[in-house]
Amino acid sequence: MQAKKGDKVKVHYTLKDINGNVVESSVDLVPIEFTIGEGKVITGFEKNIIGMKPKDKKTVTILPEDGYGSRDEKKVFEFDRKRAPGDFSPQIGQSIQMHRPDGKSVVVTVLSQTDKGFMMDANHPLAGKELIFDLELVEIVK
Repeated sequence: MQAKKGDKVKVHYTLKDINGNVVESSVDLVPIEFTIGEGKVITGFEKNIIGMKPKDKKTVTILPEDGYGSRDEKKVFEFDRKRAPGDFSPQIGQSIQMHRPDGKSVVVTVLSQTDKGFMMDANHPLAGKELIFDLELVEIVK
């Protein structure tokens, strides 16, 4: 039986950057479980599970448009220190959760400190990057 849209699947994966460094892995942990087509994982991940059979393994490269998208320089902004609580002192490279004016929360990465505050980046850390996945379809859940 091959995986198709609408199937609930369990998948083990190892995500590597373009240099082969492991970024994250479910191997030795619980496989991730999702329904193909619901958009709970990146598009390129779903597309590559379709057609696999349980126990099949493969390595795929996913381009940014099927991954976390391209980097958007409009998502890099300066945060004025005056708008922060008095004890706000993030570290360079730290990821923090902020609230947008519309009330939604977003995770940003602190890029640098400026005279007025901090440069922040709201892009996903893997935006604009090619992703290499080792995939194993563990099970198609009935």
